[in-house]
Order: sequence, then C-alpha cells, then structure tokens
Amino acid sequence: MAKPIGTPMATGLQLSQHKSSPFSDPSLYRSLIGALQYITIMRPDMSFTVNKLCQFMYKPMESHFTAMKRFLRYLKATINLGLHLCSASSLPLQAFTYADWTNCLDDRRSTNGYCLFLGRNLVSWRSKKWRVVA
Repeated sequence: MAKPIGTPMATGLQLSQHKSSPFSDPSLYRSLIGALQYITIMRPDMSFTVNKLCQFMYKPMESHFTAMKRFLRYLKATINLGLHLCSASSLPLQAFTYADWTNCLDDRRSTNGYCLFLGRNLVSWRSKKWRVVA
C-alpha cells in the first residue's frame, strides 16, 4: 500500500528525456496519464504535474514513471480536495500568472500560465508550453 505524500512533485525535480533508462511498459504509462488528465478538470493543483508527465508519453523513462508514482501518492493523500464555489456579496476579479523561463532541459522552451478568480472562486486556469525558445 502506498504511503500518502503532501506534494505532487519533488521540489527541484527536472524531468528529461535523457537522464534515465526507458520504461519497460510504455502502454501502462500512457494509460495512467490518460486517466489522470480527466482529474485535472476539478483539480487545478494537479494540472502542472500531469502536463509535465504528458510531455513524455511518446517515450517514457523510469524517472518519469517514478514521478508518476509519487503523483499517485499525492492523489491518495488529497482525494477529498476539489473546487468549491462560494457565494459572496462582493466578487472582485483577480488574475495571477507565472512563467518558468526555459526550464525544460530537452527543448529549452518555457511554460507559462494563469489563473482567474471571481471572488474566492477559481473560474479559469491554463498552463501552456511555448512553441519557440525564449
């Protein structure tokens, strides 16, 4: 039985296509990633990690599967979390953005994203890898 863990990805972990041996069962990796993509609809805290793991579906390595197992432990620890909508008398619109400037070791492309809140309610979010090198 897996021990629950409090974070979806290890701090400072940089996944790469070249730092590990190939995973023995790529179809298992792809199947698990496919299932995890549905979870991100109601769990934006999982979006970044699932997106990162999806980038290696064509040729998963042992290190990618290890990162996925850690993520599944996080899912076990936080299974009762989700988006909650709250009513309020005031609904200010707030936006937050981020960028990771060329953090991908394989292609040196950046990832950026945003989240929008209406009052205390998260109403939109997105994370995207750039098509060009910054």
